[in-house]
Amino acid sequence: MKLLITGALRSYTGAAEVELDLGAGATLAAMFDALESRYPGLRFRVVDEQQRLRPNLRLFVDGVGVRDLAHGLRRDAAVALVLALSGG
Repeated sequence: MKLLITGALRSYTGAAEVELDLGAGATLAAMFDALESRYPGLRFRVVDEQQRLRPNLRLFVDGVGVRDLAHGLRRDAAVALVLALSGG
């Protein structure tokens, strides 16, 4: 699967795009586990202590907004992580 990483999250990966081979039956939760092993600290930026996506994060799977970490992924899925900036 292909993961597009936007904005401030690139500081963890050093790249705008990451390729992951998660195998059949993978979920977004498995994707974040794989990312954490490669890029320590990234998962905590997007998933909170209750295992939910943080409110300032938008996640798109094949162009569709998703918030459930149990959402299944195809091997050729395109996932985009978009971190919304906030402040005032």
